[in-house]
This record gives sequence, structure tokens and C-alpha cells, in this order.
Amino acid sequence: MNICVIGAGYVGLITALCFGKKENKVVCVEKNRDKLNMLKNGVPTIFEEGLEELLKESLNTNSVKFTDNLEMGIKSSDILFIAVGTPTKDNWDVDIGQVEAVINLISPYINKYKVVVTKSTVPVGTQKYITSKLLENHVSKEYFDVVSNPEFLREGKAIYDFFYGDKIVIGSESQKAFEVMRKLYEPFKIKMVLTNPETAELIKYTSNALLSVKISFMNEIANLCNKACADIDVIAYALGLDKRISPLFLKAGIGYGGSCFPKDTKALVKMSENYNCSLNIVKATVDVNEKQRVLPVDILLEHYKIIEGKTVAILGLTFKPDTDDIREAPSLYIIEKLLKNKVNIKAYDPMGTKKIKNIFPDITYCDGMYECLENCDAMIICTEWNEFYSIDLCKVKEIMRESVIIDGRNMLDIEKIKEANIKAYYSVGKGNIKN
Repeated sequence: MNICVIGAGYVGLITALCFGKKENKVVCVEKNRDKLNMLKNGVPTIFEEGLEELLKESLNTNSVKFTDNLEMGIKSSDILFIAVGTPTKDNWDVDIGQVEAVINLISPYINKYKVVVTKSTVPVGTQKYITSKLLENHVSKEYFDVVSNPEFLREGKAIYDFFYGDKIVIGSESQKAFEVMRKLYEPFKIKMVLTNPETAELIKYTSNALLSVKISFMNEIANLCNKACADIDVIAYALGLDKRISPLFLKAGIGYGGSCFPKDTKALVKMSENYNCSLNIVKATVDVNEKQRVLPVDILLEHYKIIEGKTVAILGLTFKPDTDDIREAPSLYIIEKLLKNKVNIKAYDPMGTKKIKNIFPDITYCDGMYECLENCDAMIICTEWNEFYSIDLCKVKEIMRESVIIDGRNMLDIEKIKEANIKAYYSVGKGNIKN
């Protein structure tokens, strides 16, 4: 099929390349010149497992073409995917300004029937809004149907999820559009959920909110565990054996981040207010997460009382391992609060350093884990990168000024902490050690 993907960001790029792999002809439209040139030359603009290989294959087979020529992309395609940003406003509402801009841009070029698909995460009612905007822009109703087709991609596993996901959600009011979308997705052999647009739009927000609720709930229980001498990992294991609960998203830590959970939970709360319907559990989830992500600083303040002038090492800057994404990462909020307390900060991350430097240019960035820990009074593990699991705790004891460890991801073995005679170790729900 002939497809145009508008926007070569995270979702748009993955969408374009994966559809191209399934013998479709894809035009991916991107207005950012630097990003466009990188993609044309086979250079990924994001880090994602398997992305570079898939990008080069798509260019070699000519299955995906990258361009800034929107008119060509629209006129040569039967299905138009909108994959632009929908950031959160200060009042937690969703900013669909980029989506609206795309609708205005594509309207003059729709001269035959096309399926216009929102891949961006958009609030309930957006499909109807897009339909009305196209009609206002004098696009004949015979020339289009608007479909909601939200994505469910995990960063770091997005390509795998696109090919082998657990569901494809398609929201439409048109049987013709359903048939087009069914034909497009048929080669993927993934269960399809066909519904109306409002339900499709709400499924994405509900899914992310429920997963966020699980995380924040376990983090609250973990905080109780530290006070009650209980082990959150054992509790999570036992809960996961219950088929009604499942073991996924029960790991305690310093909260969730990324481009979806923080944005979508807030958007869902705001949406509910617009409908005069309170979502108190989701609101509480947001509140818990905002407190949890700065928990390491609260622990430091309790340990030292005064932390001004101390040197703290931050291990891990991205919101999760195997990605270079720092959006809403707990490290951002931890660094900000440490700086307010006049703490000297050293930081190390295998992939996220460049992006963090643009936000905090004045802290010290290191090329390795042990370099980061030298002469520090404390260390905070923010991201569970694989290399941190194999950290030499005896070496840590030697090179740190004071071996105070705050394990924000419960990565380290408490028995090994004891053997290395670490001065102080703080976990999230697995107990603390002080020597």
C-alpha cells in the first residue's frame, strides 16, 4: 500500500520503517533539515534496538523515502499517518497545535479518497475535530475518513512491539476505513480491536494510566517496607503469582518517566475534569510519582542533615536503560533539587549525557562509572543500566570519600553491600544498612 507518515520523530520513524518492511511504499515527511539529512544518509536520529539496520535496509530497498515535500507525500499516498508531538500544557491539557497545523497543511493536497490516521496520542474528540477541520478547509467528505490508531510501543523495544505487539486498536465510524486499515495490518498477524474513535482515543490513555497506577502503588508499598523491615521484591514476586495481577510493572524504584506515562496520566486527569468527572486514583498516581522521583534527595537530607558542599555522583540519566531518552527522567528532578541545595554533582550515563548537558551545562560529566564515583560523598543510581549490576563495591569503597549509596532501582545485592563494608546503603523497599 502507499503510505505517507508525517513526522519522523520516535513514533513516526518506527511506523514508517516497519510498514516499509512489510512491502509497502512509504514516504516519510520531515521538515527538520538536520534530521532529514541524517535519515537520508542512514544515520538514526534516536537510539532504538535494531533501528540502524532497519533504516539502512529501507533505504537500500527504496521502501521508505524521506523528504520535506509534503505535497508529493500526500498525493502519492492512500493512507496518511499523523505522527507529530502532542505535549502537555502547564494546566495538564494536551496541546494538539501540531496536529492542527498538519491538517491545515495537508488539506489543499487531498484530491481523492484517503484515510487520515492519528498515530499521535490525542485526547478524546480529536477524530471528530480533525473531521470538522478538514471539512472547514473545503475537503470533500468523499475524499477522506479519519481513523484513530494509537501506538503501544516501549522505548528500546519499539520495533519488536510494532511487529509482534499484543493489539492493534483502530477507531473509526467508516466501514470503508476499517477495511483499508484491516488490509494494511493483516500481514502483522496481531489481534485487532475495532471500535469507535472515542474509545480508541481513550484506550491509550487508560492503558498508560493503569500501568502508572501499578508503579506508584508499589512505590508507596516500598516506602512502607523500609519502615516495617519488609522486602518489596518478595512482595512483588508473591503478587505476580496471582493471575489476576500479573508480575509486570510491580518493580519498585524512584518513579516512572519518559514521553508517555507522565504526559498521559496528566492528560487523562485533565480530560476527566473537562467532562466533570474526577479520576482521583490517577490524580493520586501523579502526586505519588512526583514525590517518589526526588526521594533520593530526601534520603540524603535525612542522612547528612546538611548537604551543601557535598559531592554526589549520579549514575544513569535516562528515564530507562537501552534508550537515550531523558524526557521526564527522575534524574532531571534529582539534579535540580541537589543544585538548589548547593551540591556538587558528577554524572555518568552510557547514552544520555549529551542531552542532559543542554539542560545542566555546569555539572561535571564523566566518561565512566568509576571516574564518576571518585572523591564523592554519595552516589545515586537512577537508571538500571546493565553495567551497574556488575559494579565492584570494594573499589567503590576505596575511591569514594564516603561510601553512601542510594539505590533508586534496587539493583545491588545487600549481602555484597555488607561484605564490602559500605558506610550506608539505602534501597527502595528492601531495607537500609548503616555502618
